[in-house]
Amino acid sequence: MSIRKKLGQNFLNSKLIAKFIVDSAKISKNNIVYEIGIGKGILTPFLCEKSKNVISVEKDVKLYEESKVKFSKIKNLKIIHGDGFKQHEKFDIFVSNLPYSESKNAIQWMLMEKFQHGIVMVQYDFAKKLLAEGNERKAISVLAQSGFEMKILKKIGKENFTPKPKIDSAIMSFSRKNTFSKELIQSVNLMFSFRRKKLQNIGKKLGLEIKSDQRLEEMNNNEIIKFAKKIKKI
Repeated sequence: MSIRKKLGQNFLNSKLIAKFIVDSAKISKNNIVYEIGIGKGILTPFLCEKSKNVISVEKDVKLYEESKVKFSKIKNLKIIHGDGFKQHEKFDIFVSNLPYSESKNAIQWMLMEKFQHGIVMVQYDFAKKLLAEGNERKAISVLAQSGFEMKILKKIGKENFTPKPKIDSAIMSFSRKNTFSKELIQSVNLMFSFRRKKLQNIGKKLGLEIKSDQRLEEMNNNEIIKFAKKIKKI
């Protein structure tokens, strides 16, 4: 079984949507674009037309080999076989239609990377989770909202993918506000593992003395990040 099938990848089959994604990325001839998951390569030629250089990373060896042959004549394209989250490439813009199982990992990786903005396809339900407010927030909601200005640009029906998934998708834009360390991201995730507990009780579990009856879900994003920074220091 291919890596893509195990990860639940569904390939975009609409060139119109592919062009919408690339146009939304606002790429110039000075930009280096990073693409994780080249897949069938529907985005890649459009990205190459707009940019200075494109770096595409593909885990699946068969898809990687097919892409090397298919795009061999494109001079400003570098194709890498491997894990896109473990490369050390410098880039300005991130564009990707990732396997949905990788969405959370992708957001956390994006928060640690230094780039201008990104356009990413995710499950529609996951997009709504990223934008959730109040008690509906998860750790990933707080992190994403604190690190990026985010927007759902377009809802994409499941008929635009092969094989057809069970759910709809969303194209999202991400504009950088803050970059976070791995330790801070881990701290926020740790805090949310103590969901619906008072801060003083969370503090006790972590060896911190905190005199507060405030609950995590009552805090705004800035307060949660500030508290997470305290945890990071222990």
